[in-house]
Amino acid sequence: MELGLLYEFDCPQPWADEHPWGQREAERKIYPEAIEQIVLADKVGFEAVWLVEHHFRENRSHMPCNTAVLGALSQITERIKLGFGVALMPHEFNHPARIAENVATVDMLSKGRAIWGMGRSTPMEQLAFNVDIPSSKEKLKAAAKTVVGMWEQQYYEEDSDYLKFPARMVTPKPYQYPHPPAWMAASSESSAVMAGENGCGLLCFSIMQPLTRLKEIIDAYHKAQETAVPLTSVHTNKVGVYTLVHCAESRDTFDTDRVWDSMWWWYKGLAEFHLKWEMAHLSEEQQKQAFPVLEAQRKGEFDVTHFDREDMVIVGTPDECLQKLARYDEIGVDQVLCYLNFGYLPHRAVMKSVELLGTYVIPELQKMGKNGIAGSLTKGIKQAEKSITEQNWAKTPEAPVGG
Repeated sequence: MELGLLYEFDCPQPWADEHPWGQREAERKIYPEAIEQIVLADKVGFEAVWLVEHHFRENRSHMPCNTAVLGALSQITERIKLGFGVALMPHEFNHPARIAENVATVDMLSKGRAIWGMGRSTPMEQLAFNVDIPSSKEKLKAAAKTVVGMWEQQYYEEDSDYLKFPARMVTPKPYQYPHPPAWMAASSESSAVMAGENGCGLLCFSIMQPLTRLKEIIDAYHKAQETAVPLTSVHTNKVGVYTLVHCAESRDTFDTDRVWDSMWWWYKGLAEFHLKWEMAHLSEEQQKQAFPVLEAQRKGEFDVTHFDREDMVIVGTPDECLQKLARYDEIGVDQVLCYLNFGYLPHRAVMKSVELLGTYVIPELQKMGKNGIAGSLTKGIKQAEKSITEQNWAKTPEAPVGG
């Protein structure tokens, strides 16, 4: 199993100053710090870094232009793969020609290190760009086929329901042949199945769920892969899962570095965002079922450290992180995308986390080999009495849109 990174460039509120300086100061801080962290990750052996494309996501994600950041990283890193995590594919977000140009340019600059992740985003962003939400799945697939055609054909033209495009040579062509591997974002089981059916790698964004539930999503993906009809010219059958990760020499630093505060900030922000933008149509009771931990915490029945005890996040010493990674390996994860810079964690603590994961955890994973983690460490999904989190958990209602 590999370790990768996922970056959104968090800018937690409240900011230190009022507008116009509070936001600017936060962004001036996170951009150089995150880039320094990624450069270190390249040196210590992380497999890939995935950068999001999110628009208007104040507080949580201040990275709308992953192409520019990946292009910059291509010149200051040597081996780490550079993932679009993701490129927003519906035509209203990005013209397919722009996606073809952007991904190919990063691939060219990095000499073949680009990975092409694709997704559809959330209603908040879709509404701002006037995306026709009901057709967004079909538009994603149509745009993906267009992009591949632009890469594979010297001159490309199209006259379809979604695109009128005259014969043009799209430049540059990707460094990789025929093109970078394609992955698809999924935040639900149905979107994971869609990724599998289309022969794309799975970027599973179903975070903060019990691993038993995550395994169900991964199993559904692999089942769909059995009869896949690849959407692109590169068939990818791999699972990437992201979660919050923090590695430290001792847990004694967790309070001073605000690990638990940062974890709750992340979960609370995620829940409130989805309740507002994706689940407003649900009843109050359904909303409580969607994010039961939020309600349990309000009642004083939940402690954020339960996320840690159930390995829904990976935090601890290097040895503890290895033990937790064993469970992700067991359920079929090929790459854990480490969300290292979240909430209020200080830059020095994130740098130390990168260093420890790179100098201790990654070499141990490489020694153990594929499927070796589970054989070398404690095996088995816990079968004991359900924990507080699982007692409070219900399957998230399928929203009308997905990742």
